[in-house]
Formats: sequence, structure tokens, C-alpha cells
Amino acid sequence: MKLTRRYRFSASHRLDTPQLSAEENRQLYGKCNNPYGHGHDYILEVTVEGAPDSYGQLVNREALDGLVTDRVLRRLDHRNLNLDVAELAGVVPTTENLAAAVERALLGGWTIPARLSKIRISEMDRNIFELETKTA
Repeated sequence: MKLTRRYRFSASHRLDTPQLSAEENRQLYGKCNNPYGHGHDYILEVTVEGAPDSYGQLVNREALDGLVTDRVLRRLDHRNLNLDVAELAGVVPTTENLAAAVERALLGGWTIPARLSKIRISEMDRNIFELETKTA
């Protein structure tokens, strides 16, 4: 059985690869290479899977919400992903890289009996990124 919880956060970023020229960055990242950055209202979905416990629940939702808040939302909400988030230091903060950082942050403090199954991040209606987690 799977359960997905949905969370929201806002953050800004600029997509820019230092090894590329300004023109190459503009061609690669388009308007996401704006020198002043830009922001998104992200939707993060965290999916867990396992068997329901003797009380009929897959996971204690308050415990999961607390973990996501402590390990992810407090670090990302209303932050500049390029400058304020240590987990993204030295990495272009694409949403693909953001999903991997969220996975690492969650697994680094995982205390939930259900298995982390998937991270899904929507940065806008047309861009949705899914990461199947690497846990056993």
C-alpha cells in the first residue's frame, strides 16, 4: 500500500553552469538563466509504502509531516536555492537536482516505519519531476 502526502514551499533559483559561456547558459536554460533569478511555488509529494499497522494505518501522518517539515521545508521554504541551501552548494539547482537533495535529506533522518518510495516535485503545471527512491 502507498500513501502520498503533499506539501508546498516557495523558493527562487537561477540555472547557470559556470563552465559555460553566458550565451551557452542562455541557450541551455532559457529564461531560467535570468541573472536575477526567478521563483517557483513548488509542490512536493512524498510517497511511502508498506503494510498498514495493527491500527490500520500505513504511517503516522503527524510523524511524516514533522519529518518533512524538519528535514526539507525549513531548509527550502522562502530560500534562494543557489545561495541558501547547503545541500545544493556547487550544483545547478535544477528541479532534478532538488529532488535528489530532498531524497538525501529525508533518508538522512528517516525514522518512519514505512519505506520512502517516491519524491515528486512540481515546479509549475508543465514541469513535474519524479524520483523513485533507492531504499530497499
